[in-house]
Amino acid sequence: MTLATPMPKTMSPVPGPHTQTAEPGVPVGGIATAVGNTPVVFVPCEPGSRRGFWAKLEGANPGGIKDRSALYLIEAARRRGDLAPGAPVVESTSGTLGLGLALAGIAHGHPVTLVTDPGLEPSMRRLLSAYGATIDVVPAPHEVGGWQQARRDRVLHHLAATPTAWCPNQYDNPDNPDSYLPLGRELLAQLGHLDVLVAAVGTGGHSAGAARALREALPGLQVIGVDSIGSAIFGQPARPRLMRGLGSSIHPRNVDYAAFTEVHWVAPGEAVASARSLASAHYASGGWSVGAVALVAGWVARTRPAGTRIAAIFPDGPHRYAHTVFDDDYCRSQQLLHAAVPAEPEEISHPGEREAICWTRCTTVLDPRTATASATAAAEL
Repeated sequence: MTLATPMPKTMSPVPGPHTQTAEPGVPVGGIATAVGNTPVVFVPCEPGSRRGFWAKLEGANPGGIKDRSALYLIEAARRRGDLAPGAPVVESTSGTLGLGLALAGIAHGHPVTLVTDPGLEPSMRRLLSAYGATIDVVPAPHEVGGWQQARRDRVLHHLAATPTAWCPNQYDNPDNPDSYLPLGRELLAQLGHLDVLVAAVGTGGHSAGAARALREALPGLQVIGVDSIGSAIFGQPARPRLMRGLGSSIHPRNVDYAAFTEVHWVAPGEAVASARSLASAHYASGGWSVGAVALVAGWVARTRPAGTRIAAIFPDGPHRYAHTVFDDDYCRSQQLLHAAVPAEPEEISHPGEREAICWTRCTTVLDPRTATASATAAAEL
């Protein structure tokens, strides 16, 4: 049984192209070589306007943004000897990492078991099965940690039952942020200069890695995190969440709190309206995370000085959301249709000021684990 644990940064080499080894005379390559070097497109605030933002279309990867992390996590574990050739890989996922792990499992010859919950779309479940993954659905949420904790507990059960199995541990494994260093470098090569990066936050991996790579060249870069209402990541109370792919009921270690200039919480109806507007006006769209990120990035483009260069990371494309975000019957059943989207967010001065129930902005970014520890220590004095 192996659960990936935090290791010194020196243990994580800078990611490079994903290649596969082969016997002499056998061509190398495969689907892994299609990951990365995704395009950017300009999304104007209004047709013909010079105000807007650049969208990094990670949906152009075979499975989405987490193809990057899945391949890198498995390759790093194999290099260190943590993952033996042909050994099983077991991980918790809400969908996108599952696609990446299925890809990496095929590329490197590992059976993959994905622990998910009933919120995973049936079409995604069928697709992951078609890619050879074994799907294990937990029946009920953990009473404190919600679905994420229930899934993680089930992963531990699998690891205990199969001593050779390995878990990428995407929430806490520092290889996860490292896997997104190339994404930041791609943005720098494509755009030359950036003033603001807007990124969704779930495990914390892609925001941390991309920001770190960009700030090596652009130390003044502002990073704006986009979270879901009902998410505990930035110090709000954990609630049942409808949106998948951003937010968390736990506090992942990979979230780089110090990197963020501000954080925005977005509600599901607002993300749906934004994603649908993107699709009809620009064709480039995606699901919950993309809708939320685009909402915030558009506001930044409208309110910052002219000439401010903004990049927004779109983690995936629209296809897996045909029966949720882009399904009128589903959205009607969840009271998401025709949601009133304000022109600007509400403002709070501190995450603990009040609970965000709609698009809300806060420029005080705290690590809730540190804040809780400090409060506990003060209470004991």
